[in-house]
Amino acid sequence: MKEFIVPSIDALPQAAENLLMSADSNKRVFLFDAPMGAGKTTLIKSICASLGVKENVSSPTFSIVNEYQGSEGPVYHFDFYRLKNEQEAYDLGYEEYFYSGHYCMVEWPKKIPTLLPDDAAFIEIEITGLQSRIVRLMK
Repeated sequence: MKEFIVPSIDALPQAAENLLMSADSNKRVFLFDAPMGAGKTTLIKSICASLGVKENVSSPTFSIVNEYQGSEGPVYHFDFYRLKNEQEAYDLGYEEYFYSGHYCMVEWPKKIPTLLPDDAAFIEIEITGLQSRIVRLMK
């Protein structure tokens, strides 16, 4: 486990760089576990910027998945909060994304527990203050 202290929102770009550098180079699926309002989307915005995404990154709460163009190819951003069951992820064609070799950022991964790749990077965000967080790279 690697832990990163994020004292304020201004420190997110450095935390994003640290996460990308600390994850195994073959990891492309990043799973974000945190309570509502902890900053999952905000952290993903910083990670996407580190991956060369120039367009606006926003939560795909209603569309389930957004695609952005990064410097190394597409970056997929999922928000599974609204899923009622894993079948909805199947219907979305999640496998094509997760096993594409491109970066996938996944909010609310616990909604699809049996569909998660074994080699995914698991990231936990703990709220420690109004703007401060602890970000943990679990595997």
